[in-house]
Amino acid sequence: MSRLPRVSGREVVSALKKIHYEKDRQKGSHIILRQMYYPHKRVVVPDHKEIAKGTLVKILRQVGLTAEEFRRLL
Repeated sequence: MSRLPRVSGREVVSALKKIHYEKDRQKGSHIILRQMYYPHKRVVVPDHKEIAKGTLVKILRQVGLTAEEFRRLL
């Protein structure tokens, strides 16, 4: 896996919106996104200034993106 960029939670949300995820709800500092075509497929993104590397890796695995594909979405 190539090197991951340092991104905020809101940047992750905007990138995932480009692949048909939409904001379902927010509880505290956690944004819950769901995929438009598969409403049962959800991912939780912390609304932090900088997402931890391990957290970002797990989010990308859940949505099925590689680091390079994620970089293109930013």
